[in-house]
Amino acid sequence: MSRRSERTCKLIQREISSLLEREVNDPRLSKFVSVTEVTLSPDLKYAKIYVSTLGSEANRQDLLAGFNKASGFLRKELAARIRLRQIPQLSFHYDDSIERGARLLKLMGELSCGESDRIDGGSGPGTNKGGNNGTNKRSHNRRR
Repeated sequence: MSRRSERTCKLIQREISSLLEREVNDPRLSKFVSVTEVTLSPDLKYAKIYVSTLGSEANRQDLLAGFNKASGFLRKELAARIRLRQIPQLSFHYDDSIERGARLLKLMGELSCGESDRIDGGSGPGTNKGGNNGTNKRSHNRRR
Protein backbone atom coordinates (compact mmCIF):
# COMPACT_ATOMS: atom_id res chain seq x y z
CA MET A 1 0.00 0.00 0.00
CA SER A 2 1.36 3.39 -0.92
CA ARG A 3 1.99 6.10 1.58
CA ARG A 4 -0.84 8.20 0.17
CA SER A 5 -3.29 5.30 0.55
CA GLU A 6 -2.22 4.75 4.15
CA ARG A 7 -2.64 8.43 5.01
CA THR A 8 -6.04 8.52 3.30
CA CYS A 9 -7.15 5.39 5.21
CA LYS A 10 -6.20 6.95 8.54
CA LEU A 11 -7.94 10.20 7.62
CA ILE A 12 -11.15 8.41 6.63
CA GLN A 13 -11.02 6.34 9.83
CA ARG A 14 -10.60 9.45 11.97
CA GLU A 15 -13.37 11.38 10.20
CA ILE A 16 -15.88 8.52 10.34
CA SER A 17 -15.15 8.05 14.04
CA SER A 18 -15.79 11.73 14.72
CA LEU A 19 -18.98 11.63 12.60
CA LEU A 20 -20.23 8.69 14.64
CA GLU A 21 -19.58 10.58 17.86
CA ARG A 22 -21.18 13.87 16.86
CA GLU A 23 -23.34 13.77 13.74
CA VAL A 24 -25.08 10.41 13.34
CA ASN A 25 -28.45 10.17 15.07
CA ASP A 26 -29.26 6.54 14.27
CA PRO A 27 -29.80 4.64 17.56
CA ARG A 28 -28.19 1.52 16.06
CA LEU A 29 -24.95 3.45 15.61
CA SER A 30 -24.95 5.41 18.85
CA LYS A 31 -23.73 2.44 20.92
CA PHE A 32 -20.08 1.72 21.60
CA VAL A 33 -18.82 1.43 18.04
CA SER A 34 -15.17 1.45 17.02
CA VAL A 35 -13.81 1.89 13.53
CA THR A 36 -10.93 -0.57 13.66
CA GLU A 37 -9.52 -0.36 10.14
CA VAL A 38 -10.07 1.17 6.71
CA THR A 39 -8.69 -0.31 3.51
CA LEU A 40 -8.80 1.37 0.13
CA SER A 41 -8.69 -0.07 -3.37
CA PRO A 42 -5.61 0.93 -5.39
CA ASP A 43 -7.64 3.44 -7.43
CA LEU A 44 -9.13 4.98 -4.24
CA LYS A 45 -12.71 4.39 -5.44
CA TYR A 46 -13.76 1.81 -2.87
CA ALA A 47 -13.22 1.74 0.89
CA LYS A 48 -13.81 -1.20 3.21
CA ILE A 49 -14.51 0.04 6.70
CA TYR A 50 -14.19 -2.47 9.53
CA VAL A 51 -16.25 -1.73 12.63
CA SER A 52 -16.46 -3.45 15.98
CA THR A 53 -18.78 -3.40 18.95
CA LEU A 54 -19.48 -5.53 21.96
CA GLY A 55 -22.75 -7.38 21.81
CA SER A 56 -24.67 -10.31 20.39
CA GLU A 57 -25.07 -11.48 16.81
CA ALA A 58 -28.40 -9.61 16.49
CA ASN A 59 -26.66 -6.38 17.49
CA ARG A 60 -24.05 -6.98 14.79
CA GLN A 61 -26.70 -7.37 12.11
CA ASP A 62 -28.46 -4.20 13.27
CA LEU A 63 -25.13 -2.38 13.32
CA LEU A 64 -24.28 -3.34 9.74
CA ALA A 65 -27.81 -2.50 8.59
CA GLY A 66 -27.50 0.93 10.24
CA PHE A 67 -24.14 1.56 8.57
CA ASN A 68 -25.47 0.52 5.17
CA LYS A 69 -28.42 2.88 5.65
CA ALA A 70 -26.14 5.75 6.72
CA SER A 71 -23.43 5.18 4.10
CA GLY A 72 -24.79 7.90 1.80
CA PHE A 73 -24.85 10.44 4.64
CA LEU A 74 -21.36 9.46 5.76
CA ARG A 75 -20.00 9.72 2.22
CA LYS A 76 -21.57 13.16 1.77
CA GLU A 77 -20.09 14.37 5.06
CA LEU A 78 -16.69 12.94 4.13
CA ALA A 79 -16.85 14.90 0.87
CA ALA A 80 -17.37 18.09 2.86
CA ARG A 81 -14.50 17.36 5.26
CA ILE A 82 -11.86 15.70 3.05
CA ARG A 83 -10.31 17.18 -0.06
CA LEU A 84 -10.23 14.29 -2.51
CA ARG A 85 -11.05 14.29 -6.20
CA GLN A 86 -13.40 11.37 -5.70
CA ILE A 87 -14.83 10.17 -2.39
CA PRO A 88 -14.72 6.36 -2.24
CA GLN A 89 -17.82 4.22 -2.01
CA LEU A 90 -18.11 2.93 1.53
CA SER A 91 -18.76 -0.70 2.43
CA PHE A 92 -18.97 -1.71 6.08
CA HIS A 93 -17.78 -5.01 7.49
CA TYR A 94 -17.85 -6.38 11.02
CA ASP A 95 -14.48 -6.94 12.70
CA ASP A 96 -14.45 -9.44 15.55
CA SER A 97 -10.78 -8.99 16.47
CA ILE A 98 -11.61 -7.33 19.82
CA GLU A 99 -13.75 -10.30 20.85
CA ARG A 100 -11.09 -12.77 19.68
CA GLY A 101 -8.47 -10.87 21.68
CA ALA A 102 -10.64 -10.91 24.80
CA ARG A 103 -11.18 -14.64 24.38
CA LEU A 104 -7.42 -15.23 24.00
CA LEU A 105 -6.66 -13.17 27.11
CA LYS A 106 -9.20 -15.21 29.04
CA LEU A 107 -7.62 -18.46 27.88
CA MET A 108 -4.14 -17.21 28.74
CA GLY A 109 -5.37 -16.22 32.19
CA GLU A 110 -6.77 -19.70 32.71
CA LEU A 111 -3.47 -21.23 31.57
CA SER A 112 -1.42 -19.04 33.87
CA CYS A 113 -3.59 -20.08 36.83
CA GLY A 114 -3.02 -23.71 35.87
CA GLU A 115 0.73 -23.14 35.53
CA SER A 116 1.04 -21.54 38.97
CA ASP A 117 -0.73 -24.54 40.51
CA ARG A 118 1.66 -26.92 38.78
CA ILE A 119 4.77 -24.90 39.72
CA ASP A 120 3.74 -24.63 43.36
CA GLY A 121 3.22 -28.39 43.47
CA GLY A 122 6.91 -29.21 44.05
CA SER A 123 9.76 -30.56 41.98
CA GLY A 124 8.91 -30.99 38.38
CA PRO A 125 11.07 -32.04 35.48
CA GLY A 126 14.21 -30.02 35.02
CA THR A 127 14.61 -28.79 38.59
CA ASN A 128 17.96 -30.49 39.19
CA LYS A 129 20.45 -30.90 36.32
CA GLY A 130 22.82 -33.23 38.14
CA GLY A 131 25.42 -31.03 39.79
CA ASN A 132 25.67 -30.11 43.44
CA ASN A 133 25.15 -26.43 42.75
CA GLY A 134 22.83 -26.85 39.79
CA THR A 135 25.53 -27.06 37.10
CA ASN A 136 25.76 -29.72 34.48
CA LYS A 137 28.51 -32.33 35.20
CA ARG A 138 29.39 -32.84 31.55
CA SER A 139 30.51 -29.24 31.15
CA HIS A 140 33.17 -29.72 33.85
CA ASN A 141 34.61 -32.85 32.22
CA ARG A 142 35.28 -31.13 28.89
CA ARG A 143 38.01 -28.82 30.22
CA ARG A 144 40.81 -31.37 29.80
